[in-house]
Amino acid sequence: MSKRAEPGKILYTQAYDYILDRIRRGDWKAHDKLPSVRALAGELQLHRLTVFRAYRLLKEHGIVYVKEKSGYYVSEGTPYEEPAGAGGYASAAAPRHEAGRLQNALSEVHRIPADYSFSQALIDPNLLPNLFLSDHVKQVFDRYPKLLGTYSSVQGDEELRELLSADLQRKNKLQVSPDELLITTGGQQAIDLLAGVYLRPMDHVLVERPTYSSALDCFRQRGARLLPVEIRRDGYDLDVVEAYLKRHKPRMFYMNPTFHNPTGYTVPAVQRKQLVELAERYGCLIVEDDAVHDVYFVQPPPPPLYAYDTEGWVVYLRSFSKYLAPGLRICAVAARTAAMAPLLTAKSLADNGTPLVNQKLFQHCFESVRLQLHLEKLRTALQIRRDVMEQALASGTGWQWFRPQGGLNLWVHLPDGLNANRLLTESIRRGLTFVPGTICDPMGEMNDQIRLSYSFMNEARIQEGVHLLVRLAEELVQSE
Repeated sequence: MSKRAEPGKILYTQAYDYILDRIRRGDWKAHDKLPSVRALAGELQLHRLTVFRAYRLLKEHGIVYVKEKSGYYVSEGTPYEEPAGAGGYASAAAPRHEAGRLQNALSEVHRIPADYSFSQALIDPNLLPNLFLSDHVKQVFDRYPKLLGTYSSVQGDEELRELLSADLQRKNKLQVSPDELLITTGGQQAIDLLAGVYLRPMDHVLVERPTYSSALDCFRQRGARLLPVEIRRDGYDLDVVEAYLKRHKPRMFYMNPTFHNPTGYTVPAVQRKQLVELAERYGCLIVEDDAVHDVYFVQPPPPPLYAYDTEGWVVYLRSFSKYLAPGLRICAVAARTAAMAPLLTAKSLADNGTPLVNQKLFQHCFESVRLQLHLEKLRTALQIRRDVMEQALASGTGWQWFRPQGGLNLWVHLPDGLNANRLLTESIRRGLTFVPGTICDPMGEMNDQIRLSYSFMNEARIQEGVHLLVRLAEELVQSE
């Protein structure tokens, strides 16, 4: 694992993003004088040297210019162009941290055609109960003949929320009522809604290092300042977490503590309770993203942090459809009343409610006995695929990884001398994709690590693809 992140190291790039965003929005127009270093540092509560570095970088990129003994001014022309060298798949390998501009580095990787796709943390459609789902479609429309003729409520179908509430109480000991659940169109929408409700430019957000890259891009787009907290096999350094909470007063802590994406780590139960106590003490909202809770290989994971929350400081995102019918895009957001109210408004503005057809199809499948049988078989199949990937990686020299006890990914340290972004560029030419560590790292580093998903391809394709990756890595090392 790379050394501990130092938030100050990237503050100047976030100040850069803030200034650039305001120029793009028209707050400062061509030849307008920008605030002095001292004034902007005071406004943003940053060190003057941090703001000076941001201005200097803007000057290097031609976005601002300097008048001697006068200050910094906005250059002619609106800076919308890509940086030199960006574009195509190369841009996915090197994240761009620009506020106010839509980007999704992970999506860029996913859009690359590949014969061997190790970038997709999705379950192979052949492992899903497709015939079972097809049979249920007619039954659902027979039961609800007017299904296509109406909207869902903004909060989500009441029957589905009652079903999921009972399931969460029975299996996970979560005290959550149907009124404390919101159905969103996938976990990604839930993250975006929360960012829109709670984040403003220059707000601090605690994030794991590494973490789910699309969440990072979502927070950056809102202009947030990221505070990286290293996640380890035994969880987090809680002294570091508390120091950040004291000093920076972050608006939220986005975390993925169960079969973590990308590392596969699971935060122990004792830390989960302590994290909730810290959130309550310092007034920081915890956003707990739990996408693959039921995809475990040996034993179920600890209860969610939400189980320890009594004061409403945890918002829990539970994805269900990923292992049943990903195309239905069903996620349940559990939140107490104070957090739920603004989320409902944001959801109404986003789409006025997740499609009712999707919810009813999912509900009918979820309440069936067949689902539990499917889950048992799926866990076995994914464990076998994990083992096949590990065996194929072991055929090479110098590859290191953590063996996850659930989830969909391996977090792999590359052999010495290998660069993840260069390896990705060469791999794409051979029809193979993976997720480079750089886009999972809020610091944009971790160039010696990659995420390989074992869930999307069958055993034979995994073996072929990993052997190809190992050979390609050996060729790159030898060419150095």
